[in-house]
Amino acid sequence: MITIVRYSAKEEITHEWDRFIEGSRNGTFLFFRAYMDYHKERFTDHSLMFYNDSKLIALLPANERENVLYSHQGLTYGGLIIGSDTTTIHVIEIFECLGNYLKSIGITRVRYKDIPWIYHTLPSEEPLYAMHVVCKNYKIVERDVSSTIDLHNRLKWRESRKSGLRNARKHNIKVTFSEDYATFWRILNDNLLNKHNAKPVHTLEEITLLHDRFPRNILLAVAQQDGNIIGGSVVYVTKQVIHTQYISATEEGKHMGAIDATIDFLLDSFDSQRYFDFGKSTEADSYTLNRNLLFQKEGFGARTVCYDTYEWTL
Repeated sequence: MITIVRYSAKEEITHEWDRFIEGSRNGTFLFFRAYMDYHKERFTDHSLMFYNDSKLIALLPANERENVLYSHQGLTYGGLIIGSDTTTIHVIEIFECLGNYLKSIGITRVRYKDIPWIYHTLPSEEPLYAMHVVCKNYKIVERDVSSTIDLHNRLKWRESRKSGLRNARKHNIKVTFSEDYATFWRILNDNLLNKHNAKPVHTLEEITLLHDRFPRNILLAVAQQDGNIIGGSVVYVTKQVIHTQYISATEEGKHMGAIDATIDFLLDSFDSQRYFDFGKSTEADSYTLNRNLLFQKEGFGARTVCYDTYEWTL
């Protein structure tokens, strides 16, 4: 019998949550409470824990707002997290119980972000089938395009990217891992402000806090010329995926191939992961495709993986 417990920030519950993430087949460090809760004041957390009898078999990172349950809005992805012993029948029963639970507390709608398959250490698409058979009125409301390189089957770079790398070598640009988030953040802020009148999702204080909490998972690679940082990338490293959370360079760095050199360095820096993911090139609820950004990513040999968001009413 499936029972549902709402997550609370008690020490023993937090440990149980995090231990399950560690042993799950589709969880990543973004679901550890030390990551999820760094901006907890922005959301009303309504994360759920699912038990079969007394055994924890699934987690749902979530928040609520105006009678809607969201796959946590502070995360890029975040559907049902399942263990190796969790079966298809378990997940169907979880979705049935979830609907009854949410209706009993006045939730009228669910907005669910699935965990893209590239993050699965074992096949884990049981939630998609359970949604299909239980949530009769579900629909895809967003389908974002992310660009991913299969590190076991890499395509050749487009000539424009090769040219950028040759240019970087000509200008003696060196790429290393660094702790100098402050300098990179000034470059990133300037780029986003000047091009898009925007700011990074994370402040400098937030990204340094998260790096301190997850030093093996959040890394900064910087491109330097004569010791001066002219570009770089913050990457999130999970069991399966290296994800470029931020990429940026000065105008001078762009002309000298700093981004090409950074990507070349990163692609050769990891041995255990299968995929290198550049993230989304879609905007405005996924209907607007940034073609220039996509062209750049595909120039490195990346191809599309969809990040899907589903919705249903109760």
